[in-house]
Amino acid sequence: MVDLYPEPIERLIGKLSKLPAIGRKSAERLALRFVEMDREEVDALCEALTDVKTKVHPCQLCGNLTDLELCSVCEDPRRDKSTICVVQDTPNLLAIEKSREYAGLYHVLQGLISPLDQVSSEQINLDTLLERAEDPEVKEIILAINPTVEGEMTTLFLAELLKGKNVKITRIASGIPFGANLEFYDGTTLYKALEDRREL
Repeated sequence: MVDLYPEPIERLIGKLSKLPAIGRKSAERLALRFVEMDREEVDALCEALTDVKTKVHPCQLCGNLTDLELCSVCEDPRRDKSTICVVQDTPNLLAIEKSREYAGLYHVLQGLISPLDQVSSEQINLDTLLERAEDPEVKEIILAINPTVEGEMTTLFLAELLKGKNVKITRIASGIPFGANLEFYDGTTLYKALEDRREL
């Protein structure tokens, strides 16, 4: 079969189609759009991609993405420092933030325990969470982890790990169904799940 596109476009389509939620058709449309763009626009896009890889890193305190030492949530003096909400990743943090009902701090695990994928507890962001749990200002840790098999395993592991700390451990309510991903839920559903959390 004859290639429909020149090799550089075909290679770009291949790279784009590896991105989440982008299939072959979407990748083709994007690649052809890049061909039509001015050189300056393409250069600016390349610079933005490079900056994301070179300047963005986990917040030193919570693990959220930032280009500074601390993320905007940790830096915000208006946040309730007595509550820490533990999430799997930044998209889940953003989903809760969009509910506009939670005013505490976060802790981003940057993954879940998954023996099948060979991800152990040592490979997720736990050390700083244990340190933060020792802070007398922290009164409650909410485990807001996706209710998947890996999420449940991680939640139970964290509950056991934090049991000896002088802090209340709760989890979001089961209004979020098993197997769901927090980033796809609306603010009202997430607010209700947070409001109906229970102690572990």
